[in-house]
Amino acid sequence: MPNMNPHKTPMPSQDPKVRAHNFLEVSQGYTEEMAQEEAARCLNCKHRPCVSGCPVHIQIPDFIQQIVKGDYDAAYDIIADASNLPAVCGRVCPQENQCEKVCVRGIKGDPVGIGRLERFVADRHNNQPRQQVSLPAPNGHKVAVIGSGPSGLTCAGDLAKKGYAVTVFEALHLAGGVLVYGIPEFRLPKDIVQKEVDNLKAMGVKIETNMVIGKVLSIDELMGEYGFEAVFIGSGAGLPRFMGIPGENLCGVYSANEFLTRTNLMKAYKHNALTPIMHAKKVAVVGGGNVAMDAARSALRIGAEKVFIMYRRSEEELPARREEVHHAKEEGVEFMMLTNPVEILGNEEDFVKAVRCERMELGEPDASGRRRPVRVPDSMFTLEVDCVIMAIGTSPNPLIKSTTEGLETQKWGGIIVDETTATTREGVFAGGDAVTGAATVILAMGEGKAAARSIDKYITEKNAKNA
Repeated sequence: MPNMNPHKTPMPSQDPKVRAHNFLEVSQGYTEEMAQEEAARCLNCKHRPCVSGCPVHIQIPDFIQQIVKGDYDAAYDIIADASNLPAVCGRVCPQENQCEKVCVRGIKGDPVGIGRLERFVADRHNNQPRQQVSLPAPNGHKVAVIGSGPSGLTCAGDLAKKGYAVTVFEALHLAGGVLVYGIPEFRLPKDIVQKEVDNLKAMGVKIETNMVIGKVLSIDELMGEYGFEAVFIGSGAGLPRFMGIPGENLCGVYSANEFLTRTNLMKAYKHNALTPIMHAKKVAVVGGGNVAMDAARSALRIGAEKVFIMYRRSEEELPARREEVHHAKEEGVEFMMLTNPVEILGNEEDFVKAVRCERMELGEPDASGRRRPVRVPDSMFTLEVDCVIMAIGTSPNPLIKSTTEGLETQKWGGIIVDETTATTREGVFAGGDAVTGAATVILAMGEGKAAARSIDKYITEKNAKNA
């Protein structure tokens, strides 16, 4: 019989007062008993709306029913058939806007905790002794993947399963892309990412780090002397945006990208870290997305006494996950809604000392469908801070485009692709944030899967013509 409790089985987590001062994972995950209890809430619906709500189309009711039976290996196999990063997605995927949003149980209560169950299954699998992976027979074809973020790793994994010799080229010194430099340890432990990367290596995927494509090698060279028959560009959107207001060049002003990379990838919060980071007392984070929440919560853990989120719309319009907003509030982050910075003020030594802001109110909806923020006259005020972090978005780095003949991009930098993920350069495909701009991990994975299918079709058809 299904468990008809209208509420999700609670997940244990660190006390807010404790976790605000450490980088250990906030949510502790389900025990086996908790997972069984939550899995029993699934009605195993005939129409399976949750599957269509998942960008990579995991057969969700099937893996949940295996949990009910206690066959966790079978549950993992079902998830892994569609997702190459289940332990990651179980933690950072916005299930509330996707699979859980359309869950039937959500009509009269909480949806089934699909993400929590996916995490349980993946963690249990990853904590077991590694088993020998049976590799498919090599098909004799080579594919290059640029970027080891979610889209690149997904594309690489799916192609490896088909027998392709795949090499992933990563610009940084660790594989994982945004999973290692962008998402903090307390949300996504890096050993989890490494285990997922190791799973791909066990499938035969080669990963070359410290390889900045466009500098060390060009796409022309990859497809020429190196013999790759196709290239997938999954280089992400790592170029930070700024507001263009006075004072953004002062000491103590960071892009969220720099702040989080120093913190997450280079461990700047440790006493023996080789990279510096400001240990500010009062921090203003500008923006309202998940990156803003990550930056604000990281600043607290580094030692800030006060952290403010400044967002020019109301709380209802915050794009961040509800869970992240809730956790940030629990930890003491202060939210300044309908607030827009107009100038960053510095002291005589060119360090940040304050932010001048204006109050906003919501007007008519704009092109995004959200009500446009409008300044309130005579509403200026000054907030004393010694650090400002800009988390207002990113765009793709123009390096690859500027070094690749025939690759067209949007005005804002996104690579132009057709419905198959093919770019305007033959044999070159692209997906994830390099195409869409900053989006979610799971959407990037979905595009990586689509690209793998298209690359397989492209190489198969091309070789059939030449046969």
